[in-house]
Amino acid sequence: MRSIIVIFLLLKVLPTHAQKGFSFVDREIQKKVDILHNGKLITSYCYFDSTEKPILFPVKTLNGVTITRGYPIAPRAGERTDHPHHTGIWFNYESVNGLDFWNNSFAIPEERKHRYGSIRHVSILDKSIKKERAFLKTKSNWVDQKGNVLLEEITEFTFSNKNGVLVIDRAATLTAKMSEVVFKDVKDGMIAIRVARELEMPSLQQDKFVDAMGNVTDVPLLNNKGVTGVYINKEGVKGDDVWGKRSAWTYLTGEKEGVTISIGIIDHPKNIGYPTYWHARGYGLFAANPLGQKVFSNGKEEMSLRLTENKSITFKYRFAIKEGSVIKAEEMNQLSSDFLK
Repeated sequence: MRSIIVIFLLLKVLPTHAQKGFSFVDREIQKKVDILHNGKLITSYCYFDSTEKPILFPVKTLNGVTITRGYPIAPRAGERTDHPHHTGIWFNYESVNGLDFWNNSFAIPEERKHRYGSIRHVSILDKSIKKERAFLKTKSNWVDQKGNVLLEEITEFTFSNKNGVLVIDRAATLTAKMSEVVFKDVKDGMIAIRVARELEMPSLQQDKFVDAMGNVTDVPLLNNKGVTGVYINKEGVKGDDVWGKRSAWTYLTGEKEGVTISIGIIDHPKNIGYPTYWHARGYGLFAANPLGQKVFSNGKEEMSLRLTENKSITFKYRFAIKEGSVIKAEEMNQLSSDFLK
């Protein structure tokens, strides 16, 4: 009888990371929820004030290789320090009723903050494990600096392991809370990941980028040692040429810690602007923007989204993260087909 009690007590105090499959660890004081797979952290849903939006950070493969840049939250030696708003995996936009949600971060001076919007976490609506999949449902508000709510966001994350590929699905439903909410056709948006230095593309040039507010960001030339990334889209377009092209999916592949890593992003056919334009930069920004059509098409197309009060729109995207070999087009097509289900 005593041994049975001891076993029961041990099971009761075993840490969450001892569980097989997916599990959650709430860390309310740190303002995050950890998502683990077989006891290893794969990512955390973070709602830090400093990031001005909820993010998934860090993001790791199923075996624990970190694929996201650490700066500015957890800087690592040799990383770029441009664009402090590029953190983990995030979802937002550069111009919503004239407010810049994309470029907002701790780096914006207080006297200019009124020109920027923030996405504030409200609550966790659901957190569950079903059939070896993890579900996380959250509520956030897109607000101005006075706290006025432009949009309510309900996001559903699904984490799964598909034959050794970590799949993260994100479905974000935005509902207008003002008489009119306008997403202006601009370059920076909407779903994005900032990858680790090793997964950037080798570059021999120094770049300058200008945002919607006229701010210039320098991306300096760095030593390319160990930098191995290359983009490939569904049509077989590679490298920098992926930027500004429409495609149903694109992946980035390279090597980190001695292993091959592939990161794919898949657009959903029901998304507005499908197939999306890709805002994929060699310095490590990997983003899909269905609304920034004017800049990507050299003025041939334009799409500004308008929502009237209480009207909603949903954006669905899938991330596929593979370790050990390059993800093949056949795999991406299969993951894309499965996404429809």
